[in-house]
Amino acid sequence: MARFTFKLPDIGEGIAEAEIVGWHVAVGDRVEEDQNIADMMTDKATVEMESPVSGVVVELAGEVGDQIAIGAMLVVIETDADASVEPEGETAAEVEQKLGGAHEAAAFEAENPGVEDVVEAAPATPAPAPAPAASVAAAPVAEVAPAAASAAPVLASPAVRARAKDLGVDLSQVKVSEGDRIRHADLDAYLRYAGGQGYHAPHASRAREDEQVKVIGMRRRIAENMAASKRNIPHFTYVDEIDVTALEEMRADLNDNRGGRPKLTMLPFLIVAICRTLPDFPMLNARYDDEAGVVTRSGRVHLGMAAQTDAGLTVPVIRDAQDKNVWQLASEIGRLAEAARTQKLKPEELGGGTITVTSLGPLGGIATTPVINRPEVAIIGPNKIVERPVFRPNGLGGDDIVRAKLMNLSISCDHRVVDGWDAASYVQAVKKLLETPVMLFAD
Repeated sequence: MARFTFKLPDIGEGIAEAEIVGWHVAVGDRVEEDQNIADMMTDKATVEMESPVSGVVVELAGEVGDQIAIGAMLVVIETDADASVEPEGETAAEVEQKLGGAHEAAAFEAENPGVEDVVEAAPATPAPAPAPAASVAAAPVAEVAPAAASAAPVLASPAVRARAKDLGVDLSQVKVSEGDRIRHADLDAYLRYAGGQGYHAPHASRAREDEQVKVIGMRRRIAENMAASKRNIPHFTYVDEIDVTALEEMRADLNDNRGGRPKLTMLPFLIVAICRTLPDFPMLNARYDDEAGVVTRSGRVHLGMAAQTDAGLTVPVIRDAQDKNVWQLASEIGRLAEAARTQKLKPEELGGGTITVTSLGPLGGIATTPVINRPEVAIIGPNKIVERPVFRPNGLGGDDIVRAKLMNLSISCDHRVVDGWDAASYVQAVKKLLETPVMLFAD
């Protein structure tokens, strides 16, 4: 019997340490060669650590959330082989070869702060998480597990099921008054008359035990980068209202005749407008190195977009967005959003952005004040589209009241680089294109 010390290898250029974001083994577990034993997060990506030997785990370096220096002990394994000399750990090339280049680059690049909004997209079903090790503190989850579903099959709409889940009601106990489907009225009747059955009244508060959630992994990266952005950048936000009635009509017509092309949301049109107007406002498409005191104005638009993942928010980058039409942008938006959700983004698809767009889609609210994606100097946030009556000249010397689709557009800027007049002028230029959408397709 011999003890093998697996030391954390050099898993990336310039990386001095990595964070433990998940253990797949515990002390006393038997592991086989090439078995995944831990997930380590660097500033660039999350990397799986595989055991180079078979044996029994006798020591772990720390708990989830701990930082481990490159070259420090990660795991000690008691092997059956005669291995009296402790190896120094694998080289970066060996690790890369073993991993087959499969770095899960869903984490933020160090320069990207977590942005407060998300790209319009339905979240994917998360993969099941590995069971936590018995002797190592696993990361606590942020939500209490939902109540177990009733074994008896019931028919109900998603809205009724969601409401029943929030109220703690077992739908198998609810009587159907009409047909075979439970409706809101049936649920109301149960809440009124089935007292003492373990449900919560519609307006009752539900107490639960306090939880302590360790801030680790991507959430810690988001916290650190958000704090750095707010600490270093004097933000200001400008908001203007845009009439997108004609644009929405054009978008609907294009979608009706799109054939096999991807469905168009508002975002591709906004990106085209952003790219068309940026050449006249180069101070917005820039990166500010505040330590060197240098602003680099980019000649190309590498546009970051906030995307939601199960682990947090990432900002994948659409390279050379200025060269893409609305259909190509829609395809790239969908591809990057899916890669972000499934943690399949490549390292080169993170970071290097020159300006960012962030959107909550239909949840976009009236106005937003997004946080700048440092070291960029501007971030644009479209808000939700609402219908309201507006006055429009009728050509007869008066006004008609018509129904219009309106959207507020927010822009946050670094006041060290961008003046308020420039930000307002830029939004006005974007507004002009979006309110006359045929100009988006003109040369």
